[in-house]
Amino acid sequence: MINRLLNELQIIQFFNLQSPQTKAIILNISSIVLFSIMVIFIRKASESLHILEVVFFRNLLALIVMLPIIKSIGLAAIKMNNTRLFFMRGFVGAIGMIAGFTCLTLIPLAQATAISFSQPLFITIGATIFLGEIIKARRIAAIIVGIIGMLIIVQPGFNSLSLGIILAIISALALSVNALIVKKLTLTDTPHAIIIWMVVMLIPITLIPAIPVWEWPSLEAWLYLWGIAILGTLAHFSWTKSYAMADITSLEPIGFIKLPIMALLGWMIFSEIPGTWTWVGGLIIFMSTIYISQREAKASGSHKPNKGAQEPKL
Repeated sequence: MINRLLNELQIIQFFNLQSPQTKAIILNISSIVLFSIMVIFIRKASESLHILEVVFFRNLLALIVMLPIIKSIGLAAIKMNNTRLFFMRGFVGAIGMIAGFTCLTLIPLAQATAISFSQPLFITIGATIFLGEIIKARRIAAIIVGIIGMLIIVQPGFNSLSLGIILAIISALALSVNALIVKKLTLTDTPHAIIIWMVVMLIPITLIPAIPVWEWPSLEAWLYLWGIAILGTLAHFSWTKSYAMADITSLEPIGFIKLPIMALLGWMIFSEIPGTWTWVGGLIIFMSTIYISQREAKASGSHKPNKGAQEPKL
């Protein structure tokens, strides 16, 4: 017991001695690992429970995990100032989460991860259409390259589009719209309100489709469901904290490690072996999104910690 306590204190001391940039990198990698394990739990929970129920319990149990946070900050800190956008975000977020969770049960985890890298591309396009942001030739070229990367993964001319791939693309689109709504909400509402009300609204929205397929979870399923809620909350906290401590352009490249992590976990647990084109397309998409994020940082003239970074999926 004493040895374990000393080891924990050593870890804390080591973490406190690191620079803000190093802390941000450690937190960012931690969030990626936690999200990756959460994805495994989603797949395992869906083996004995309908995926629509998994989505519902992910939100219900996440709210329970967040209750101490709500109690500590007070209700005033989560007041809604833009109700219409909150409800829009709830419905769009539900579509993205349901599609995202379901695709994880239909296609290899590495393929779903590679397709999810396209979100920044959709965000850039959406910001131009809906927010009036101006993009120049270089970023347009990067978007085109990213779309080519997605086509390499999907290969629509050689393979029929499966439901899993379609849902993965729908999830990326919906979560991109969700990120644009969050960007608008940050102008009027607190981060705590944005995060907590999303979970609160998703509970009744995701309960409705879960009712027709309802069955009570087994003990094993409950363990996975609680794991999803706890890991998701911890990952969200780590991710948000990392982007508050360091420049977005220095952290974005780290995100690519999610692909090999998911590929490794998929191979070890589900015997999935990602194809060559998944790696090639994923790398192309990711490099194009890195370029876009760097151009946006230069255009804003800021390399400061990013307070309004895109919220993580799932």
